[in-house]
Amino acid sequence: MLYSMTGFGRSSLTSEIGEILIEIKSLNSKTFDPNLNIHTFYKSIENEIRALISSKLIRGKVELKLSLNNDEPSSCLNKNILENYVKDLKSVVNLEDNELLKIAVKLPEAFTKQSLEISDKHKKEILFHIEKACLELIKFRIQEGNALENDLLHQISCIENHLSEVSKLSPNRIKEIKEKLNNNLKELEIEINKDRFEQELIYYLEKLDINEEIVRLENHLKYFQTSIKLDELAKGKKLNFISQEIGREINTIGSKANHSLIQKHVVEMKDSLEKIKEQLLNVL
Repeated sequence: MLYSMTGFGRSSLTSEIGEILIEIKSLNSKTFDPNLNIHTFYKSIENEIRALISSKLIRGKVELKLSLNNDEPSSCLNKNILENYVKDLKSVVNLEDNELLKIAVKLPEAFTKQSLEISDKHKKEILFHIEKACLELIKFRIQEGNALENDLLHQISCIENHLSEVSKLSPNRIKEIKEKLNNNLKELEIEINKDRFEQELIYYLEKLDINEEIVRLENHLKYFQTSIKLDELAKGKKLNFISQEIGREINTIGSKANHSLIQKHVVEMKDSLEKIKEQLLNVL
């Protein structure tokens, strides 16, 4: 099973301090790249939130938004201080009490901020819902991953089909090259050392031989197919390494082929490989 790095998850709850909404989305990235946009009330548990989403989502550019809709006032009147302000003001100016109060509320310490703290129960509740949002995102990743897996295996199958055609053309290609060289020599009508010619011909044909590359490429393709089915969570990097090896063998076949039909199959294999590389950018 493959997991995509793309996903979205959300969770919400109503608590004693207000309505809470949690939204998480992820995109492809080489590493775990978190961006947390959380309400100031939850800043004290930011590291725990970061550790939780890291353990669940592993890799990707992850954006988490934790918002709190709280209708309760964040501060309250400091009555004792306000009463003292009003008394002092009365001794200075002759104004109505309501006018004096308007002045008093603008003076220092007229309001006291409420000091809210996250209880252990509420912290567990928040972390539970963040994990719930992560699991919803993972379900999204699995759905995307299934589509990615089908496409990757299809492209690997395309490479196998073209490689099979290359294998069929390869033996005749060597014969054609050998015959062409012999015919060219006959046209020159010069005497040559046949033993030396055979040695040079063998050396030359060995350089053009692509049987080793075909065998290695077949093995890499099988390894890719086996690895994609392994019960591992994060396989994107491994599959990317295998695709690089596949690319090396295809390039070597192309450089040594010296055959128009084989070159056409090489071009098609390269096209499929590029599609594989593009898809692997989004695999976890």
